[in-house]
Amino acid sequence: MSSDTIFNMATPIEAYVQKHLRFNFTVSMFDGGFFGLGAGFSSFAAIIPLFISHLTNSALLIGLVPAIHNVGWQLPQLLTAGWISRAKRCKPLTLWMTIHERVPYLGLALVALCMPFTTPRTTLIMAFLMLIWQGLGAGLAANPWVSMVTKVMPQELHGTFFGTQSAAYNGMAGLSAIMAGLILDKLAMPYNYSLCFALTFVAMVFSYIFLAATREPDGSPNESDHPHAYLNKSLEILRRDINFQIFLGVRMLSQFAGMGFAFYIIYAVRRFGMSDAAAGIMVAILLIGQVLLGPLMGRWGDRWSHRGMMSFGALGAALSALLAWRATSANWFYAVFILEAIATVAIWTIPIALSVSFAKNEEERPLYIGLSNTLCAPATILAPVIGGLLADATSFSITFIISAVCGLLMTGALWFVMKDPARR
Repeated sequence: MSSDTIFNMATPIEAYVQKHLRFNFTVSMFDGGFFGLGAGFSSFAAIIPLFISHLTNSALLIGLVPAIHNVGWQLPQLLTAGWISRAKRCKPLTLWMTIHERVPYLGLALVALCMPFTTPRTTLIMAFLMLIWQGLGAGLAANPWVSMVTKVMPQELHGTFFGTQSAAYNGMAGLSAIMAGLILDKLAMPYNYSLCFALTFVAMVFSYIFLAATREPDGSPNESDHPHAYLNKSLEILRRDINFQIFLGVRMLSQFAGMGFAFYIIYAVRRFGMSDAAAGIMVAILLIGQVLLGPLMGRWGDRWSHRGMMSFGALGAALSALLAWRATSANWFYAVFILEAIATVAIWTIPIALSVSFAKNEEERPLYIGLSNTLCAPATILAPVIGGLLADATSFSITFIISAVCGLLMTGALWFVMKDPARR
């Protein structure tokens, strides 16, 4: 059978997807690249925690920085599932919601500028309000965005797409993280942080332009269901899909496996006197590691097993925590951040493709996406809170040891308990 015959047998949506595949793939890479460029200037792994560390010595509050972003990204996703299923296109909702994950960076720039004129407590409160706004905005945009891109990308390319866009994101983020380290080193407080946050906002504007260029076909909205029906459907999915329940448990455990990530930079600065510039280089190593590993792990997941790739990353999380615990100098953290890069891809990128693969049809897709994130949100916020409390009460070493144990438990659960969902 010829390729033309196969193309003619495709549904109108499939034909549209194939026609605009190259264009959508290209604009998505530019969208991810500029988003990453901005994210590197305001990294949740280093730049923003360092900014907060100038306002407080509390490990708990510093650990909440990435947690607020992550839980904000996860928590609202199930709430938007009904809207997405009843919409012909996901792009309008994505464009509206993503504004709220971009504008707060401009707010952070203004908060930093006002530091000399306000108390540390006031600045801290304003900074956390911006972070909460940004996190919730990201969460409200996440489900429609994932639904949109998995609609315009064939299923056999989902892992490849997310891995490649992650590489574009992290490659640009790695470059901007190095520049952010230089800015922090050369400019005085608070203008250095204010400039970093402002540059993030500018890059986010360019990212938005490319996101808006995505060509999405009209779908078949499910207009017959009452909004409350999606709660019943979600409960029905949880009852019937035991393997998905196990996946949810693994995702919750992954947050505790990565519990130490938020404290690596602060620990290295306090324990070994690492400079702000060196911290920027460490973040660049983390992000560039994700550049190289994202496409590879995504492609291997498509060809072999996303579950297998996730277990590989779980082991990386455990080893990174063990190395951080046993480190005798700042040089050890080169290996720590490379291992964290492996773990980050496995904990945040691979599960996107994996959660979609559980769905039996397009109507269930946003429900699976929402469930896999919203139900994991409590663990996402609890993990750094527990880690911060342990670090404040005892030491960072205890936090790292518990992270390592959870990483090993996660590896075992993926290998011996969870099964690969059927390919559709």
